[in-house]
Amino acid sequence: MQTGPAQRRASVAVNVGGVMVGGEHPVVVQSMTNTDTADEVGTAIQVAELARAGSEIVRITVDREDAAAAVPGIRKRLDEMGLRVPLVGDFHFNGHKLLSRFPDCAAALDKFRINPGNVGRGARRDGQFAEMIRIAVEHDKPVRIGVNWGSLDQDLMARMMDENASRQRPLDARDVMMEALITSALDSAVRAEELGLGHDRILISCKMSGVQDLIRIYRDLAARCDYPLHLGLTEAGMGSKGIVASSAAIGVLLQQGIGDTIRISLTPEPGAPRTQEVVVAQELLQTMGLRAFTPLVAACPGCGRTTSTLFQELAGEIQQFVRERMPSWRQSYQGVEDMSLAVMGCVVNGPGESKHANIGISLPGTGERPVAPVYEDGEKTVTLKGENLAADFKAVIERYVERRYPPLHAGTEQRQTGG
Repeated sequence: MQTGPAQRRASVAVNVGGVMVGGEHPVVVQSMTNTDTADEVGTAIQVAELARAGSEIVRITVDREDAAAAVPGIRKRLDEMGLRVPLVGDFHFNGHKLLSRFPDCAAALDKFRINPGNVGRGARRDGQFAEMIRIAVEHDKPVRIGVNWGSLDQDLMARMMDENASRQRPLDARDVMMEALITSALDSAVRAEELGLGHDRILISCKMSGVQDLIRIYRDLAARCDYPLHLGLTEAGMGSKGIVASSAAIGVLLQQGIGDTIRISLTPEPGAPRTQEVVVAQELLQTMGLRAFTPLVAACPGCGRTTSTLFQELAGEIQQFVRERMPSWRQSYQGVEDMSLAVMGCVVNGPGESKHANIGISLPGTGERPVAPVYEDGEKTVTLKGENLAADFKAVIERYVERRYPPLHAGTEQRQTGG
């Protein structure tokens, strides 16, 4: 019986601004800003927030001249902050003009994202696509050829529908549309190579908005090419719906060894941080055992034995604590991202689950003695109680990290975030 994700298929590895995507490299987390790129300061701030949250590649919209003109400044501001996160330019409709008119923009970006359905119509399409590829070759930039369900090349779609209608046994219209997505991506990749773009400079995506559609199309795509594949459920939605749908689709594909980089395309709740999509992507990879980014806290769901909210509050506080401490821990200690913690609410499963974690605390349930035993690597080390329980438990975690994980020596080169 298979107990973990399938071994990822061999694929070409693409260097995106120093981050390797594909081949035997870890699955990479991506995100995208929602600022006006022409707002150089605001965009740089949001890119920095995403990068610090763990996004390893960040995409920005480049849709008009003032946006293209701002890109070099955004790159400069990030470099001054010490953030060498790769930037991807998202181009639609006028990318050929912007890249031609603003060579500094082309040079500052680490990758171009091109949607074949939005490059142009009719006779103009080939020339405009060729111009973008020419510039990518000139600046030695990789390209993601990204086809979207909502912006499929309509000329290609019409031609394939006509061909299907002439068949003795026509396919279902939806099957033709799915094939058109793959054909658009792969034919565009072939054309890019004919124009001089290296095979190892191309990534592919065919994003859908339905879970089963995405799984189906990427299974087919993976069987037909060796380019690195970017996974994402487009228009996933808000809140729990967007998280569940994205996790269901991407999780199935990753389990089958398909996918080299992912984005969780959440619609943010009003006032919610853009970084939520990064956290969800990291937690998806980590709970599947594919990457390790930050210690995760196991906690029970609660029942009639846990009428106090203490364990819920402590679980949330400890998860926030380890996320805040990870940037410092990562610079100081080896392997701390693999640490497991447990915050349990009563005596039924509390001690047992706590013993299975590196550090676990079993809080008192309803009617139990008001004490909380702490276990470290399966052994009870201390019993906490009183109003300072949260602070005391954090201190236990800090001491455990200092004792358990070997220090990184000054000058030691860090591996790619998350391992």
